[in-house]
Amino acid sequence: MYAIVENGGKQYRVSPEKTIKVEKLPQQKGESVTIDKVLLVAQDDRIVSGSPYISGAKVIATVENNGKDRKVLVYKQRPRKGYRRLRGHRQQFTSLKIMEIVLEG
Repeated sequence: MYAIVENGGKQYRVSPEKTIKVEKLPQQKGESVTIDKVLLVAQDDRIVSGSPYISGAKVIATVENNGKDRKVLVYKQRPRKGYRRLRGHRQQFTSLKIMEIVLEG
């Protein structure tokens, strides 16, 4: 069984006991998160699709960790002008462990 969910403008394929990294959420470690934006649920040989979301379907997850991703370096340069810029960025994330996928109806 798996589901396609949307969170933070991105889509993720989730299944029970799987861990995903999403954009930072306000919940703390150990708290429960419910994702209502479920696009598709595949269960055995049955596939339920929404338009765009499935009403009554939700994914329940637990926050495992909040942290920062690896550093991404952005380097800009203009040839023959003496212009060079180096900037770094570390994106914050929340790690979610999927507990169950609920499909009502």
